[in-house]
Amino acid sequence: FERRAVSAMAKYVPTPTGANTRGPGTAGTTPLDLTAVPCLPGFTLPQHKEKNNKMQRWGYAGGQRVEFDEGYTHDRPRFVQVPKPPNQWRNGEELPLSTTRAIFNTAEKEYDNLPAWEALDKQVLRFYGYYKEPVDESGLENWRVRRCVFFYYLEDDTVHIGEPKVDNSGIPQGVLVRRHRIPYSDKTGRYFTPKDLRIGRPITVYGKTFMVTDCDHFTRAYYIHEGIPQPESMPMQGDPVLEKRLFLDKRSPHMPITYEKRYREVQLGGGHINANMQQFLELDGKVCRFYAMMDDVTTPIFERRPFVILYFLADNSVEIREMYPNNCGRDSFPIFFRRRKLPRDKMDFGSPMATMPKAEDYVKVTDFLVGKTMKLLKFEFHIFDADEFTRRYFREELGVELQPRIQMDLPQQPWPRRPTPPPTGYGTQEDSLACVKSLLPKPPRKDLQKMMDNDGVILRFTAKLRDPKPEDREREFVIAFYLSDDTLMIHEPPKRNSGIVQGRFLQRGKYFNEATGKNFGPRDFQEGDGVKVSGYWFDVKGMDTYTRKWLDEEPPPYPNTDVTSVVEKLREGVKNQRPLVRDMFRLFDQDKNGVVTFEEFKKGMQKFAFNLPDEEIQAVMRHFDLNQDGKVTYTEFCDVLLDKDWSSEMLHTHTKFPVRTTPDEQYADKVQQSTADLKEAQKTRSAVRQIQSVFYAHNKTLTKLLKEFVMMTTKKHVTSQQVQQAMKNIGYEFPLDDVERCITFVQPQADLTQIDYVTFLQGLSVSFHDLPANR
Repeated sequence: FERRAVSAMAKYVPTPTGANTRGPGTAGTTPLDLTAVPCLPGFTLPQHKEKNNKMQRWGYAGGQRVEFDEGYTHDRPRFVQVPKPPNQWRNGEELPLSTTRAIFNTAEKEYDNLPAWEALDKQVLRFYGYYKEPVDESGLENWRVRRCVFFYYLEDDTVHIGEPKVDNSGIPQGVLVRRHRIPYSDKTGRYFTPKDLRIGRPITVYGKTFMVTDCDHFTRAYYIHEGIPQPESMPMQGDPVLEKRLFLDKRSPHMPITYEKRYREVQLGGGHINANMQQFLELDGKVCRFYAMMDDVTTPIFERRPFVILYFLADNSVEIREMYPNNCGRDSFPIFFRRRKLPRDKMDFGSPMATMPKAEDYVKVTDFLVGKTMKLLKFEFHIFDADEFTRRYFREELGVELQPRIQMDLPQQPWPRRPTPPPTGYGTQEDSLACVKSLLPKPPRKDLQKMMDNDGVILRFTAKLRDPKPEDREREFVIAFYLSDDTLMIHEPPKRNSGIVQGRFLQRGKYFNEATGKNFGPRDFQEGDGVKVSGYWFDVKGMDTYTRKWLDEEPPPYPNTDVTSVVEKLREGVKNQRPLVRDMFRLFDQDKNGVVTFEEFKKGMQKFAFNLPDEEIQAVMRHFDLNQDGKVTYTEFCDVLLDKDWSSEMLHTHTKFPVRTTPDEQYADKVQQSTADLKEAQKTRSAVRQIQSVFYAHNKTLTKLLKEFVMMTTKKHVTSQQVQQAMKNIGYEFPLDDVERCITFVQPQADLTQIDYVTFLQGLSVSFHDLPANR
């Protein structure tokens, strides 16, 4: 049956003219396409497939089994072209190109294809607009304007619409449309794109029409880069209720009570229920603080007791508190006079028919002046100071300038110091003092920095015994003083046929100088003087040349050591300790800011046991600092530290940069200037991170700060002092220098006397991630 089917199909295959079709395998035979043969009963043909893998389209989403299909359940990841930064090739005058670049010199790509979620991360377009909400059953308004903010996230083309919250609006506000891809209103199945958002064009989202009126600076720059700039901003439409609310917010919540209003109320038979209510409303929470002294002569020992007098302006009451000094021996009852009105003199209320005191019989705030002595409660108080609010209140409200602070503190009596007991004889004098200062003695702490700086520095003096015996007249001694730990050792040089065993006369240690009452120092040994060491008198006869120059404070020649050998030893030591160049540089760069300053370079050399003066360390650092800017970068560090990595015969003459051993005062000034600049940069980084972290962690802080600015001034500009005061009012107090550093960082061209606080707050909110934590 199969053979008959194939023969039947061969009849329908056309053959070219003149072709030989007599037998199979001949040149005129045409290959058959068996895939087009119908599926006959009992006859099947093999299926030819290009891909034999089985696609998996079923899965679970949210606990339900679903079928995944591209275009319905998910989209293909979108890629964008990002300009590729050029490679940083190291090209020098005498350095060749890299080996791979010299051989494979191909054209570099100008763009990289990156996924949108990586290239467009945290890039958001922000638009401002409104929509009209109809209001039913109201005689004041027919519609209401609701302001909105549109956020378009470029990484995944999602849109989020929110409404800023208004205080005391009574309307649910916040998120109107959560973040997701919003379908376009034309029912074509497509979603919103950046081209659909234009200023002045209405957009419809789920049946609600929004009018776009403005956008931020980043959004305008994005559309200009895309070649479709946005139109000019449109004014936001208002409504009568919103304008009335803004008008009410500007008014003071307390209506002023004038004399005419009081006259009209009394004439109509009314009047104030509480005559002092206006004073309470205006001066509540305002307290004048005075500092006073009282000379207490009632005790056997004369005592000067400090007090604080608080005058409450809201109700003209007075409270007196006593400030107890430390170890005064008194019970801690600070309230000397409880808060109430204080009479000027003693008043006796003997009977119900006694006359009530008048307001003039009580003390007023004008009675308290700095430098005045007041008799209160039969005690005399000497007022010597007032706080800043009190001085400002007297100056601005009363027109009185208070005197400056008067010094009334008694001189402190010196505490009797017990005499230091003599050394016990065990150990050094520091060991004996440790037993005196503490019940559990600790070993004395060594000055490691002094030991490192003066390691190997020894001052040598020649001496002889004073009033020696006849057999000791020819004996000579060498006194060695070690500057690293201020220890002393006496040695007797050997002499032939002297009959005395020479060698160490006094072992190394710290010895007490009876003439000065302290341990021996380097200046206690002067030529021609006598010193008494451990019961022996010595006459100093001379000293070596190095000791004489050191005592005369003559600086050693520059450089005192071979700087070239120091550089080579430093290179070998660093390479042996750290195999990678990155680890070598991090060994010196302690603060990880990408550059090595003079202090870091000095500490790095001390780790390799190079204790050199600052001038010689500057000479070594100047060898590493190729551009002579006072700091060493990673590239300069590699250029000096690494050896050549090529073997061309024509470049065998290349050598490392020569070591400059001549002093350079200009370079020392550059080192100091670069160190000062880096310290200021560190202070700026710390101040900006500290201030920005507060506003980044608390999202409502910017709104509070904006309200403080609006309450401070009616202008659009504030000063740096007003910015500091506004931050202090909302509970965050920063130094003025840190506030000015933050303002300069956010707005480099800003004038500290005229700061646009709206622009400053916008920059403060969006520049948190612009400054890393360590550089």
